[in-house]
Amino acid sequence: DKKFFFTVGLGTKPCPKNQTCQGPTNTTKFAASMNNISFALPRTALLQSHFFSQYSKGVYTTDFPAFPLIPFNYTGTPPNNTLVNNGTKLVVIPFNTSVEVVLQDTSILGAESHPLHLHGYNFYVVGQGFGNFDPENDPPKFNLVDPVERNTVGVPSGGWVAIRFQADNPGVWLMHCHFDVHQSWGLGMAWVVLDGELPNQKLPPPPSDLPKC
Repeated sequence: DKKFFFTVGLGTKPCPKNQTCQGPTNTTKFAASMNNISFALPRTALLQSHFFSQYSKGVYTTDFPAFPLIPFNYTGTPPNNTLVNNGTKLVVIPFNTSVEVVLQDTSILGAESHPLHLHGYNFYVVGQGFGNFDPENDPPKFNLVDPVERNTVGVPSGGWVAIRFQADNPGVWLMHCHFDVHQSWGLGMAWVVLDGELPNQKLPPPPSDLPKC
């Protein structure tokens, strides 16, 4: 039903004033991003914000890009500008949507294999390869007969992997790199899966004894 293309990789942020950073230059620090958005964890829980419809209060926005805003040669010579954007941006999808995501590694500050983990779901790994994903020639080679089922997949270094899942679990679900340092640098995003029509397809309220922060 919906197709997404996410670049996955490293980047830089400006070094805060009066600090010494260990980035590629003295004026930058390392960052990581998906589609050039470095994920910023909010002070208020995303699931709580979604359930009580508080996103309009500035907790998060729903404009995470479905595709890179500025396409480039992802595994070739990296662009000169390695700065990433910062934000708490999510993707909203209706209940029971079938989703395809192509995760593309980039060569910015070096190609790496990133173990991407999706909360709330298992997914099927339908394809992978090295170099840049070819939207015309690669999908016909997808394994739609007996693909492996996972909740974590390694994005090949200098390559791509394609996954599919059925969004039948309402809530807010984080997808992030399982390298702690990359996650702390912002390599992640989150899906908002809306409620379905039936009672058992709706996000239950928080329990009455949920501890207050």
